[in-house]
Amino acid sequence: MSRPVPNAVVWRKSSYSNQEGGNCVEVARGLPGVVPVRDSKDPQGPALRFSAEAWSAFVAEVKSGRLG
Repeated sequence: MSRPVPNAVVWRKSSYSNQEGGNCVEVARGLPGVVPVRDSKDPQGPALRFSAEAWSAFVAEVKSGRLG
């Protein structure tokens, strides 16, 4: 069972999210070894938690243009 993300976490909205409410992703940093990700349109909803290594690999793939 996964533990909830603490309320004290500071969330940062993706620079690719738009102001019209589409594709809004927020990422929190500062938790050792874990990167929480959530839908900014539902801040009280669930957050996915990735290992720092998995998140770094994902971001590298997105930046490379190989995804999508």
